[in-house]
Amino acid sequence: MAFSAIITLTRHCHSSIPLSLLQIPKFHTAAPISPNYFHCRRRISTTIITMSSPSQTARTAPEETKVNAPYGSWKSPITADVVSGSSKRLGGFAADSLGRLYWLESRPNESGRGVLVRQAESESDEPTDITPKDFAVRTVAQEYGGGAFTVLEDAVVFSNYKDQRLYKQSISSRDSVPLPLTPDYSGPLVCYADGVFDSRFNRYLTVREDRRESSANPTTTIVSIDLSSTNHIKEPEILVGGNDFYAFPRIDHKGERAAWIEWGHPNMPWDKSELWVGYISENGDIKNRICVAGGDPSIVESPSEPKWSPEGELFFVTDRKSGFWNIYRWVESTNEVLPVYSLDAEFTTPLWVFGLNSFDFLHKNSIACTYRMNGSSYLGIIDVAQNKISLLDIPFTDINNITSGLNCLYVEGASAVHPSSIAKVALDDQKSKAVDFKIMWSSSSISSLYRPYISSPELIEFPTEVLGERAYAYFYPPTNPLFQASPEEKPPLLLKSHGGPTAETRSSLNFSIQYWTSRGWAFVDVNYGGSTGYGRKYRDRLLGQWGIVDVNDCCSCAKFLVDSGKVDSERLCITGGSAGGYTTLAALAFRDVFKAGASLYGVADLKSLAADSHKFESRYINNLVGDENEFFQRSPINFVEKFSCPIILFQGLEDKVVLPDQARKIYHALKAKGLPVALVEYEGEQHGFRKAENIKFTLEQQMVFFARLVGNFQVADEINPMKVDNFD
Repeated sequence: MAFSAIITLTRHCHSSIPLSLLQIPKFHTAAPISPNYFHCRRRISTTIITMSSPSQTARTAPEETKVNAPYGSWKSPITADVVSGSSKRLGGFAADSLGRLYWLESRPNESGRGVLVRQAESESDEPTDITPKDFAVRTVAQEYGGGAFTVLEDAVVFSNYKDQRLYKQSISSRDSVPLPLTPDYSGPLVCYADGVFDSRFNRYLTVREDRRESSANPTTTIVSIDLSSTNHIKEPEILVGGNDFYAFPRIDHKGERAAWIEWGHPNMPWDKSELWVGYISENGDIKNRICVAGGDPSIVESPSEPKWSPEGELFFVTDRKSGFWNIYRWVESTNEVLPVYSLDAEFTTPLWVFGLNSFDFLHKNSIACTYRMNGSSYLGIIDVAQNKISLLDIPFTDINNITSGLNCLYVEGASAVHPSSIAKVALDDQKSKAVDFKIMWSSSSISSLYRPYISSPELIEFPTEVLGERAYAYFYPPTNPLFQASPEEKPPLLLKSHGGPTAETRSSLNFSIQYWTSRGWAFVDVNYGGSTGYGRKYRDRLLGQWGIVDVNDCCSCAKFLVDSGKVDSERLCITGGSAGGYTTLAALAFRDVFKAGASLYGVADLKSLAADSHKFESRYINNLVGDENEFFQRSPINFVEKFSCPIILFQGLEDKVVLPDQARKIYHALKAKGLPVALVEYEGEQHGFRKAENIKFTLEQQMVFFARLVGNFQVADEINPMKVDNFD
């Protein structure tokens, strides 16, 4: 059975059934809304699924008994259900004063609901859900959120997704009811992020984004919220305002000084930002403000992550002079900024979301930190007095955030065989070496079952179209212990262009990649020019060049793999989400390297994107593209006649970053031209898909779309393909 080439998927039921017991049946089409639009309604039924361990099955198969089958047609236990079920997302973590770990996880099988969880009390216990069933922890500040909760002793303050109000909840009692701290504005018009407690005045300082007067141009400030009484809710008091954006409000331990980051249009926080310190008066106001970093026009820098040490010194990360984000400290008496430890490496990541935490204090003159260098992450301890760093040997090769506990570090990380996880790294008495490593939380509890099917990434460096310049990618070869292809055949390639575009792809275990490689696809994840992780010079390659450098680098990578004999030149496909979706469409419109593509909530019209963009990114595109003529020339929608291959599009109908009209425009234009094209629209989804059933459907339809139109093979899975216009 084939579906309409454009369908809207609606979820009509809520289920808390574990995904391991959940089987989603086939779709049933309902009456059309219009000749081109059909709603697809899902009914969920439960079936208990039993199967032998895939790792056990794989290990018992001798090498000589491998089945010969074409690339792309291999059977794999890493199903789309496994992928969607392993896609729990980490929204942050923290440790309380007793050293107990708390984390925020987004659950696809609960429609992406964010739940705050406390670590188990003992080895025999299970972790405890803190968030009541009728609440969800998530902020939409700056659309991308982050910093949605803060833990202090026996209480947590969090943003509730539905109304975006802040609530305070006791965590000493399992049945405690969250109490609102902020006014009810009759809807999610005001949101908060990145808060901290101020014990001196019994208040909560946080970034506030206020959309009451304008949703297109909300006002962002740092405000204080009174914690003395939840019976009488007061309007938050503005402490810092006047600039376009704020982040990282941080109070010293005496409550006498506040630090924060701010920046204004047309800059993004990684282009140019400022670090400020203000002195807190007896009545709680912030007075006598000093710009610590970013105020000197002769120094290009983007300070981030200010943090007060227990001794009252201010440390932060900035990329002045060297172009790499390193840790610095502020000497208050002389108003000097001095490096703590210098290295051509990145000690933080771009501020897309609130709540980054790349370093923390262990004791006086000792800082735990993580940094990226040459495609790998490292965990280290800096001796500030000796100006040296000691690396900790742990299994993670990709590390994001860290926080200190009692004689330990909690580390968010992953590797080629570890999915996104939080690990407890126990330290020796001198707090200089790791003596134990224990996974406390994992996005997938079953990853070890599929170890024989896991493709290990190879970091590749390839030449770009600019003489002397190189770019980077992770290449994953086809891997399956039970299948092999003919020696004469080369595998099809799926190239992924990451979103952002000011971001970085990493080599951590990602089942959505292993879904492809275990079926006989080669997969390459590209860090094109403009990606982070390689310093400002590499990051700035994309300024004024979006749609050129990224497209050229993706094409160069695919050609490099063809020339290396690793992939089939006639079966090159490309995919990407958001900014990666734009790169996908631009590569298909302006180059002839790829044979098919999939765009997930991607950009087709740069002018519309700039006009419709939310405040945080409203000037971002100008810096990446240039003048109005460049906007036109680099927009795939304006050059439909240049498209020549099949495309499938996926779009969330509540997306406020890339509006649904973008996907519809490109769909209708390609359909009118006569190219094979399909569009899937998801009700209830925003920028990025959170619901398990939609993650599954997206993955399966990409697979069968490429197999039918490019691959020349039959997929092993039972997938009902949706109808493709101008093909079916």
